[in-house]
Amino acid sequence: MSSISVPKSVAEIGPMIELRVMVNIYLVGFMGAGKTSIGEHLARRLEARFLDLDATLQERFGCSITEVFRQRGESAFRIAETEEIERLSGRGDLVVATGGGAFASEINRRNISESGGISVFLDVPWEVLQRRLEEDGVGRPLYDSPRQARELYDARIPHYRCATLTIALTGDEMPAEVAGSIAASVREALCAT
Repeated sequence: MSSISVPKSVAEIGPMIELRVMVNIYLVGFMGAGKTSIGEHLARRLEARFLDLDATLQERFGCSITEVFRQRGESAFRIAETEEIERLSGRGDLVVATGGGAFASEINRRNISESGGISVFLDVPWEVLQRRLEEDGVGRPLYDSPRQARELYDARIPHYRCATLTIALTGDEMPAEVAGSIAASVREALCAT
């Protein structure tokens, strides 16, 4: 696993990086890390298809994730999440924004890794995540309070650190900048193999 800091501006990345990958790239990290917004930019940059795993599961269940948790329980959601990751592992050329808990599952980490997928941990400082969650905590099924969220964050961090790549963020970067940094890091990782 390697850790990469995002450049202060897109200009520092250098010329546009053209990268077409046949593997899936999975963005992992805690809720509020920016997986969806960064993933959309990364998919455009790589000319890949973007998939938000939580949105896919909402379509599958026909209701919000909060409702799934309320009506069927977290375990039903996690089973469906694992089934979806297994299904995606047979494809390629996808940028996938995972839910905050997906990478905490050993079977999901193994499915991603064994399928040749590249997992990228968006490492945002807790203070930034806490601010974002307090501003937008409504509708997140596992956000009850800052204290509870911090405990969940602490429990998940060791799993996130198992990702193929870690992108260290301050929380001030623009999604396009982060996407450029990820593209460069993925290209470097693929060339090293």
